[in-house]
Amino acid sequence: MLSSPQSVNTALSAGDLRRVHHIALNVHDLQASRHFYGGILGLYELTGEEVPTTLRSLVASGKVTNFVTPDGTVLDLFWEPDLPPPDNDPHRAFTRANHLAFDIDPQLFERAVEVLKQNQVPIDHGPVSRPTGRGIYFYDPDGFLIEIRCDPAETKRESI
Repeated sequence: MLSSPQSVNTALSAGDLRRVHHIALNVHDLQASRHFYGGILGLYELTGEEVPTTLRSLVASGKVTNFVTPDGTVLDLFWEPDLPPPDNDPHRAFTRANHLAFDIDPQLFERAVEVLKQNQVPIDHGPVSRPTGRGIYFYDPDGFLIEIRCDPAETKRESI
């Protein structure tokens, strides 16, 4: 007996996937990327026992480094020394991903913009203001587009 279309579950339900577990990027210069993500963006680098057990040998051999975002998403950077350098015109770089966005408190947004400028991080565009908030788009050492964005600043309501 064939089952009816209603009895066959061919898709996950909303809420089955709980969160992004990790993001993995290939990088040409691991030290430059470590400095960018840890030293400039301030992400926490996992070390020792914090490193996922499946990656410890790669971390120990200098082929991978791991950072964690404030919301717990792990960012794995895989050293690929033969990865071609980014195109001088990052708009010609091809990737299926568009960009990686980090959220920041609206009160810290301008500070983030200044940090990027002080570190001479290549800015693609911005800061931009939209009804959904503010954002600035820039490139990591491998030419991958990154955004720092914030929700609209809340206006303080005074009691009457």
